[in-house]
Amino acid sequence: MNVSTPAGYAELLAEIKERVRTARTQAAVSLNSGLILLYWQIGRVILSRQHTSGWGAGVVGKLADDLRREFPDMRGLSRSNLMQMRRFAEAWPDESIVRQLVGQIPWGHNIRLLERFRDPSEREWYAKATIQHGWSRAILDYQIDSDLYRRQGRGTTNFERTLPPAQSELAAALLKDPYNFDFLGLAEDARERDVHRGLLQHLREFLMELGAGFAFVGSEVHLEVAGDDFYIDLLFYHLRLRCFVVIELKSTDFKPEYAGKLNFYLSAVDDIMRHPEDQPSIGLIICRGRNGLVAEYALRDMGKPIGIASHQLRQALPEQLRGQLPTIEELEAVLGEGP
Repeated sequence: MNVSTPAGYAELLAEIKERVRTARTQAAVSLNSGLILLYWQIGRVILSRQHTSGWGAGVVGKLADDLRREFPDMRGLSRSNLMQMRRFAEAWPDESIVRQLVGQIPWGHNIRLLERFRDPSEREWYAKATIQHGWSRAILDYQIDSDLYRRQGRGTTNFERTLPPAQSELAAALLKDPYNFDFLGLAEDARERDVHRGLLQHLREFLMELGAGFAFVGSEVHLEVAGDDFYIDLLFYHLRLRCFVVIELKSTDFKPEYAGKLNFYLSAVDDIMRHPEDQPSIGLIICRGRNGLVAEYALRDMGKPIGIASHQLRQALPEQLRGQLPTIEELEAVLGEGP
């Protein structure tokens, strides 16, 4: 590559070489964070020189060639990756964020966040969620595609009034609206039993959509109250909240009587199944749609913690378009990738 060497280039090359050598001596337990920090430092130096000296992209190509000659066994020093490092440093100007947050996730995840988001707050939210839940890159893509950021913490609840502050905040943050059931491959007019059966058949995906901490207890869980039989649609236990979560699934829009029935179930679960050390059980109604004011009125004087959210099913598509969508088997293959 015939690119003239600008003033200060030799010092820059020497500085980056030294940083590479230093980073490569770090302990294996901090290898990823050390590598991410190194990439950020390289990107910051390139960014600074381009701003102050007007270096063009050709110099970055020359830099890549020289670095690969010096470190032939090290991957990641291509021109395109150096440009990604520059972009990375530009996106995260605060070194403390790199050390404490994005340095904890793999480089491929960081590149994906750079490609998908311009909004720093949204990008940061997904980085934190990746660390918290241990998402693989495929799962990160899936959560971004499902717009988890905007669905999280939504829905109508009475948690603030019925739960202690710390538990109320956590419970509210776990609630989504709408819940994305696209993995079922059902149209919006699917019957309730079809949705119920589909969720059980795809329980792993359903648990992922619910979020971290949910443990499946059972379906159609039997309760006997005063000699009468009742059946809870879905029962979970949340490991962080330390409580049962009763889910009622409805294929229709929300109706006030749904809240009364769920309130009854919560009382029965607390009396029959709750351990003395458990927190109060929480109820969740997932329905086809909800009117916010109707839901608010229904929960206003309820004594049990209840949340109301909608679910989203795939719309039926014209035959000529169906082949362009991933099949359930393809989606399961993607979701089956480990972190």
